[in-house]
Amino acid sequence: MADRTYRVTEMVGTSPDSIEQAIRGAIARASLTLRHVDWFEVTEIRGYIRDGQLDHYQVGMKLGFRLEDP
Repeated sequence: MADRTYRVTEMVGTSPDSIEQAIRGAIARASLTLRHVDWFEVTEIRGYIRDGQLDHYQVGMKLGFRLEDP
């Protein structure tokens, strides 16, 4: 296996339904503009409250994408 080099970017995914959907949505969106997204790490989980009720989940995460060989 060849050596690989990654770049890491941070983002926040949101969803009114679940933490998992927030993660999946962020990965799907990042994959539209980044190639070779290989891994993620959840760094924060928080939510937004409206009128005393949970409105949506917010998941801070790091995404690693592999840099292409020259």
